[in-house]
Parts: sequence; C-alpha cells; structure tokens
Amino acid sequence: MIKLAENYGQGNLALSQISRDEKISLAYLERLFAGLKKANLVKAEKGVSGGYKLTHKPKDTPVFEIVKTLEGKMSPFHCLDDKGKIYCTDKCRCGVTGVLIKVQAAVNETLKKMTLRDLI
Repeated sequence: MIKLAENYGQGNLALSQISRDEKISLAYLERLFAGLKKANLVKAEKGVSGGYKLTHKPKDTPVFEIVKTLEGKMSPFHCLDDKGKIYCTDKCRCGVTGVLIKVQAAVNETLKKMTLRDLI
C-alpha cells in the first residue's frame, strides 16, 4: 500500500513489480490485494498498462482500514474482541484486562488518525 501511495497519480503498479521491489511472494501479494480490492481500498486494471492503484488519495486512506482489512480482527489481545469487550474464560482472569482495553483503544485510535500519506 505504501508503494501505491508513493506512486499515486502516476499510473498503475503491477504486483510483480511490487513483489520484486519489496521481496514479497507474488502469490502472497495476490491474496492480500484480493482483500484490499474487496474492501475498495485498491482497484485493478487489466491490460498492458494494467496493475493496481489506490481508490482514494493517500491522505484519505486511513491506516486503520488497511490493517483491519488485512488482519481481520483489530485486537492484538486474545481476551478482547474488536470493540474492547472482554471474553476471557474463567480460567483466564489475569487482572490486566483494564490495561489491555486502554492499550487496544489507543492503538486503534492512533491507526484511525494515521493515513497512508503519513507513511510516505
């Protein structure tokens, strides 16, 4: 996504080019970009000059939406759901869930304030 942001307004980027530049498996990129396309964060164009580009300007593309699309669950902690609600079992009462809720909320708020433009 950073490569697309850097290339914004200059045409499409082929996944094969991104794969070479970033040393990421093409098959893996294809899976990632299928999800990004479904979430309307990128669009694909076919043909000789085809490839991918952002659907919105980098300044209008929240990092939160990218991470949410790629990761699914927006909670880094197994005992919290996406909204910060606790779903620990009785066996898992570690006593730090209050802190984890605050950490998760801070991470999510930070990602919502950041855009792709901030990363380039």
